[in-house]
Amino acid sequence: MPGRRSWVLGGVLTALVVAVALVTYLLVRTDPYVAPAPSGEVAQPDPAGAARVLRQLEDAVTSGHGEAAELAPGDDPQAGDLLSAVLANAAALHVVDFTARYVDEVGTVDANGRWDAAVDLTWRFDGFDRTPVHEEVLVGFESLADRVAITSFGGGDRRSPLWLSGPVEVRRSDTTLVLATTAAEADQLAGRAEAAVRVVRDVLPRWPGRLVVEVPASEAGLDAELAADPGSYTNIAAVTASVDGTLTPGSDVHVFVNPDVYDDLDPVGGQVVISHEATHAATGAPLTAGVPLWLLEGFADYVALHDVQLPIATTAGQIIAQVRQDGAPDQLPGQAEFDQSDSHLGAAYESAWVACLVLADARGQDALVRLYEAVSAGHDLDEELRQLFGLTEGQLTARWRQRLQALAAHSSDGT
Repeated sequence: MPGRRSWVLGGVLTALVVAVALVTYLLVRTDPYVAPAPSGEVAQPDPAGAARVLRQLEDAVTSGHGEAAELAPGDDPQAGDLLSAVLANAAALHVVDFTARYVDEVGTVDANGRWDAAVDLTWRFDGFDRTPVHEEVLVGFESLADRVAITSFGGGDRRSPLWLSGPVEVRRSDTTLVLATTAAEADQLAGRAEAAVRVVRDVLPRWPGRLVVEVPASEAGLDAELAADPGSYTNIAAVTASVDGTLTPGSDVHVFVNPDVYDDLDPVGGQVVISHEATHAATGAPLTAGVPLWLLEGFADYVALHDVQLPIATTAGQIIAQVRQDGAPDQLPGQAEFDQSDSHLGAAYESAWVACLVLADARGQDALVRLYEAVSAGHDLDEELRQLFGLTEGQLTARWRQRLQALAAHSSDGT
């Protein structure tokens, strides 16, 4: 078939000519070759749309009449449930002074039109927080055909407030506010928070109460709520901290519970922990600079334990065991002893409590309270010790070591 063969050969030659021509053109052209741009546009965030839906969120929280369907994507039931929970939480917690201001996007927009942005939120639990909390929270958004919707709250390296993380159970009284992820936790902590207020007022009668306790679902939830590195609170049952992480005097503080540790405590231990943290809340301890840790933590334990009917072999069992093994410490517990990763952390708290017992036994509870308040206000510890107790810190340390040695020697009979 010569005709067909000639046609095929001619086609091959033509292709070769075209290829040679293209190579020659690319070699001799002076302007650089630019590959054609791919079709389609790169998705961009929509700050104006995000600001509009944040204003809708403000209105919904403030009025108490908003609908989650107006805020969340219609095809995302998980986001809808979250927004419904947030609005219900806001109503139950009496959230006031709520504002939401778009700051800037974090990362890029994905193929579904979703992106995260930093949003400056302010709020206050009416009746408990004195001033609005200012917190920059990561908020998820999605660009829809006709609007922008909210998909999530929290995450990243920022705090994830519990009331914005999902449904919470709320228990409120005149002096306490508890929010937890389960009804059982809320009921239990509500009772213990009420008892803690009574315990603290017995020693500090001028404290009006206003104790807020937050109980996330897990230790990981606590880490997220406080923007802490994983494992930061592995050995801690609860911590008192400012809501937004600042240390400004006058900031509101809440008690944050680590359920992975707290739930293993017996009822007496669980009550002592909440009373201890309530003492910190009553005195603004997280915001107090310059108070030695032995006084800060020892005083809180003194208040929490002052009416607990337990033998000292129980309440000081860890430090007694440590003294029996290694002898009495040379100095009052400080930063190293209160390291949260230290295996002797419990002994540090107990030894600080014993130091406060020594002071209270010397001159009475009122003198101990005055010492704590004076040092918290910035007064010199040594000067206050001399004025109130006739002791130097060195003399107090000597008496404290003697008490620890006596306890180690005689604790078996409860003395």
